[in-house]
Amino acid sequence: MSDLQTYRPRTLLVTGGAGFIGATFVHHLLARDPQVRIVTLDLLTYAGSLGHLDGLPDPARHRFVQGDICDAGLVDRLFREHGCDGVVHFAAESHVDRSISGPADFIRTNYVGTWTLLEAARNHWTDPARGPWRFHHVSTDEVYGTLGPDDPPFRETTPYRPNSPYSASKAGSDHMVRAYFHTYGLPVTLTNCSNNYGPRQNWEKLIPTVIRHGRAGTPIPVYGRGDNIRDWLHVEDHCAAIHRVLTHGQPGRCYNVGGDNEWSNLDLVHALCGILDRLHPRQGPHRTLVTLVTDRPGHDWRYALDAGRIRNELNWHPRIPFAAGLEATVAWYLDRPLP
Repeated sequence: MSDLQTYRPRTLLVTGGAGFIGATFVHHLLARDPQVRIVTLDLLTYAGSLGHLDGLPDPARHRFVQGDICDAGLVDRLFREHGCDGVVHFAAESHVDRSISGPADFIRTNYVGTWTLLEAARNHWTDPARGPWRFHHVSTDEVYGTLGPDDPPFRETTPYRPNSPYSASKAGSDHMVRAYFHTYGLPVTLTNCSNNYGPRQNWEKLIPTVIRHGRAGTPIPVYGRGDNIRDWLHVEDHCAAIHRVLTHGQPGRCYNVGGDNEWSNLDLVHALCGILDRLHPRQGPHRTLVTLVTDRPGHDWRYALDAGRIRNELNWHPRIPFAAGLEATVAWYLDRPLP
């Protein structure tokens, strides 16, 4: 792999670094790169928590700042004061149900916030001669739209067809990141990932929701008939992929990060119920709590990603077996108090 691009960050600005995936990445990078310093910027909304950053490896190399990515003055100051030579941009509104009931926050954070970061990055990068630099943007498979039962997985060349305010706002931010590469030469990379699971995810997401209701003995809600299909990827595998793309990815390039692990929602919920039966037994099986509820508007039927580019170019592939990762995730949530 000596022919690959190589970038080793010195000081990274990580946005959304107190959230589920962002915090996992902060832990991951500090543990694997003894040189890097990280400045985490997070507004600490419902999905972020300082507790996610407890127990960091070598915390002296980490600085937390509470703030808004749409605050241009703050973002500019962080670049200037810390001499950041790169950005990994996780900060986003990401819950589809919330985007349906209140899309304005999604447009502001996901689109305007990304543009604000790009402008600050462009102003501080200015000249490729200053040394290696990266702006890495974390996106989603949902920008591609939906698949039928026999459709091949999405590839990086699949046209964008977002179907929710959330995915439309992410699609817009993806296009803006690419525009800053092609117009200004800003060295950017992008990843579009499938559904993540693992520790630290907000309780309102599917897997934590099943665990929460199972523990409480209350009905476990499943949209529609439960036949919507998602590709699942452990958050640690996702963060390893981001690290690989950040350091060796080709500027201007997008990489799909998928788990090659498709499950219908109902099958996944039943698998989680089986794990709960073993780890948190109750009177009767947990699957008797499963309750089908009215489907949400515009619910995409199936997502799947072809991760051939990142496998072939960067030698990345998922390492955590789904059964083991799912059981460990359930155990992690069972050790935490209910919200």
